[in-house]
Amino acid sequence: MKVDEALRDVSNLAFDTAPIIYFVEANPAYDELVSNIFNRVATGVVDGWTSVISLTEVLVHPISQGRNDLQQVYRELLLNSTNFHTVPVNTNVAENAARIRATYGLRLPDAIQIAFALYVGCQAIVCNDRSMRRVTELQVLVLDDLEL
Repeated sequence: MKVDEALRDVSNLAFDTAPIIYFVEANPAYDELVSNIFNRVATGVVDGWTSVISLTEVLVHPISQGRNDLQQVYRELLLNSTNFHTVPVNTNVAENAARIRATYGLRLPDAIQIAFALYVGCQAIVCNDRSMRRVTELQVLVLDDLEL
């Protein structure tokens, strides 16, 4: 599916952790695609959203590698970017994540990402995890299925 088509009716786009890592670390397999999507956020075409779960996940390797520079890049993107919002997990999100996990059999971090996306009113989530496609409450955009 073309990115333009996938994002046609999306004003609020949730991000799972993988696309964030691919963007920041310029993963050669996904760099052009995720750069296009993040550019839409930077220019205000869509608002980007993620949960603090992504902040936790993206910092693990830079911390273990002693990469303070990379930690700072992630913090800047997730906490100080225009049109990009990183939200805490509250009790409503936690309870809905439990329902999502029970209903769709997702791993807890994925269930939390879906629950927060629904909580903030996202129409879609971009990820690279086909198991998240089981969710029917919002559009799940898998990077491996998207093209420019």
